[in-house]
Amino acid sequence: MKVMVLGSGGREHALSWKLAREGHEMLCAPGNAGTAELRGARNLPFDPEDPAAVVAAARETGTELVVVGPEAPLVAGVADALRAAGLPCFGPGAAAARLESSKSFARAFMERRAIPCARTARFSGPGAGTELERFVAANPGRLVLKKSGLAAGKGVLESDDPAELLAFGRSVLADDELLAEEFLEGFELSVFGVSDGKEYALLPAARDHKKAYEGDAGPNTGGMGAVAPEPRADLALMDSIRARLVEPTFSGMSAEGLAYRGVVFLGVMVTASGPKLLEYNVRFGDPETQSLLPILPEGFGELLRGAAEGRLDPALVRAFESRPERAACGFVVAAPGYPGPYPKGIAVRSLPEAENPRGLMFHASTTRASDGILHTGGGRCFAAVGLGADSARARENGLALAAAVDFDGARFRRDIGALGGRKRNGTWNSEGLSSG
Repeated sequence: MKVMVLGSGGREHALSWKLAREGHEMLCAPGNAGTAELRGARNLPFDPEDPAAVVAAARETGTELVVVGPEAPLVAGVADALRAAGLPCFGPGAAAARLESSKSFARAFMERRAIPCARTARFSGPGAGTELERFVAANPGRLVLKKSGLAAGKGVLESDDPAELLAFGRSVLADDELLAEEFLEGFELSVFGVSDGKEYALLPAARDHKKAYEGDAGPNTGGMGAVAPEPRADLALMDSIRARLVEPTFSGMSAEGLAYRGVVFLGVMVTASGPKLLEYNVRFGDPETQSLLPILPEGFGELLRGAAEGRLDPALVRAFESRPERAACGFVVAAPGYPGPYPKGIAVRSLPEAENPRGLMFHASTTRASDGILHTGGGRCFAAVGLGADSARARENGLALAAAVDFDGARFRRDIGALGGRKRNGTWNSEGLSSG
């Protein structure tokens, strides 16, 4: 099968690697230096957020399946354009993509479908800044503020400092709606459901590490590493997540006419009172994908094609819902300064082989100059994914791979894969709660 993957990040390199490994012919748009080196793959230099360009390229190349990696092309309507042209696409249409592009829309959906989630206040429009001040004063303790629109995983602030909360909130309100949520205690999971619009396959849970620095300190990032499967996500917990969060999500989509052919990412907080839904994404997570795909069984391409064509194979669903027999632990190697301002185009002096005895190396937005020198192109530059029979061995291998990446200012969190959770006290006062 000829497959086109849209995007240039580590997630797209992992998707392309998995599909190429299964013998599919790969086209990557625009791809990166890592995808260019996959056997039987080639990069295509066009804008993946331009629906007309994507349709034209798919037709010209005889592409049999388009897999959309990042969220922006989905929000731009790429999946709708492909389906209108009769081309199979793995990814939801723009209407369903609002589950990610608008946190306000997603939260309203959760509330309509009675899906357990954090209590939420919304702020927008004239006077929202004053309402936010009253709300913060009425709710001492730690709060979570979120930008409603797309923010590449960085439009979130967790803080108990009123001045910091108000400064962040006002910056968001300048051009977007703001959500304020109660701070939930527990540990986070990333859960993925692959859907054909009727049925779905629930993949093994992963765990992302969003904070920039060790000990879960510092600002939020797009993700500094991930483990898969998460050791604490046993059968009983996954059954609870399926019943409380996943089933109501897919039944709600069906009831509300959100035909969904793609993957739903559920960000889950496992609390003392059970799992609660934090957010939706409408694509595979980054960096979770880099750790999850290497431990999934064969047949991934057929799973995606079945979802795109509205016909998931029950046997494949059972295979992909089974517990993996090995573990993965991925460490993101970032540029200096990330997630703040960071330099691009840093020359990479050394990098482990893409496939090696310890695991895998995935690129994000890298380029290779005419002289053969590899250069960085983003804030999160590589994902070093250790593999092993258990999470401890996978973590050991991932650490060794990350330490072998050498470019000026390269850094990574060494505590990826260590067990932990959010444990802070907070209060919630509904006085002053605003719907905007």
